[in-house]
Amino acid sequence: MIDYDIVRNWSFDEIVQSYSARDTMLYALGIGMGADPMNTAELGFVHEKSLQAVPTMAAVLGSPGPWLRDPRTGADYVKLVHGEQSIRLLQPLPAAATLAARNRVLSITDKGAGKGAIVVVQRELRDQRSGEQIADIRQVTFLRGDGGFSAGHGRSDAGPEALPPVPERAPDVEESMPTLERQGLIYRLSGDYNPLHSDPAVAKAAGFNRPILHGLCTYGIAAHALLRSVCGYQAARLKELSVRFTAPVYPGETIRVQLWHEGTGRMRLRARVDERDATVLNSGVAVIA
Repeated sequence: MIDYDIVRNWSFDEIVQSYSARDTMLYALGIGMGADPMNTAELGFVHEKSLQAVPTMAAVLGSPGPWLRDPRTGADYVKLVHGEQSIRLLQPLPAAATLAARNRVLSITDKGAGKGAIVVVQRELRDQRSGEQIADIRQVTFLRGDGGFSAGHGRSDAGPEALPPVPERAPDVEESMPTLERQGLIYRLSGDYNPLHSDPAVAKAAGFNRPILHGLCTYGIAAHALLRSVCGYQAARLKELSVRFTAPVYPGETIRVQLWHEGTGRMRLRARVDERDATVLNSGVAVIA
């Protein structure tokens, strides 16, 4: 069972990470940019000429890794799932840089015995040289096996604010985003080598009939849809993106990203895989400049 005091006060070392134009292009290829070699707008994310970084690449920079696997946390790591992800860009993510990341646990919430627990981690990304903040990142992790941890001592934080449901009306924009059978094998080169996304035997042991796509790849594909449909492929216009992960995607499936305009640059988002009648992202909120 998760140990509230240890996890709530977990000390993360500062992470300094350098990335190059090559890394930026590889991330963009991993979320499907450049599928059409004649699309010069997408070329700006996968070619060194006038290179832009996809804003959601911030989510893979400065990560503390699988820290909840440490036995001192008491967490049931096998039952851990990525619940929600958000980024807020304070300035455009550079195409190449050295960044300093500072992670901290914001809250731990007990949903009750048999109902799981929620851990929220915040990360600040700053330019190492100037100290200027580039991005604020929050990750919500759902620990399905750790509900009831507060029964003995009563310590539990208020949960994160719930993301709002999407409108009930028809979406204003829909983007069809095909994925490749090898999409996970490309995306993993951006740093997430969990064999669940590459090894059929590991996927089968986890209850899937084949490797699944990384949740953060699906997240990046949603950003790709926003860049295409409402940002004119100008990366600096995508300021914020928050989503809830609701189902996995299998590489080779087509993701249909649905968007609703809410005025003043705010949009709502949902993503579906029609082949399985599955909603894979929900309650999404994006801010466009």
